[in-house]
Amino acid sequence: MEQLFTVTTTSRTMVSKILENHTLEQLNKIPEGFTNNLIWNMGHIIVTQQLLVYKFSGLPMMVSDELVEKYRKGTKPEQDATQAEVDEIKALLFSTIEKTKEDYNAGIFKNYTEYPTSTGFVLTSAVGAMTFNSFHEGIHIGIMMSIRKFV
Repeated sequence: MEQLFTVTTTSRTMVSKILENHTLEQLNKIPEGFTNNLIWNMGHIIVTQQLLVYKFSGLPMMVSDELVEKYRKGTKPEQDATQAEVDEIKALLFSTIEKTKEDYNAGIFKNYTEYPTSTGFVLTSAVGAMTFNSFHEGIHIGIMMSIRKFV
């Protein structure tokens, strides 16, 4: 499990570097041919991790309902993110993973509501969700790497 948390932290470090190297305007820009932007992808990976690991475990999430509604699967940017929202996403990048590791080590992940993902994986445990999350974040990092070429 330690390696899984290291992979996720590495993933989030890559995202953090993208965030730090782009202006608010660049983070919000949706390039032609894309349906979302850099900041949406960043918010999306945070929200998805929380939903997959915590919500389906029946545990409270570390993100607000507003953030979930704005960045969950099936959404797209409806308005530009503010600097305050970017700052919140930046803070959540690592705090959510650190708390997940702490909670895992404390053994709080006992129950899980089975969830079939849109990619065909069926998640049956929090550990499975954490593992799938690495795959999911990799997909979105690839998208972010493409978007940043056009902003």
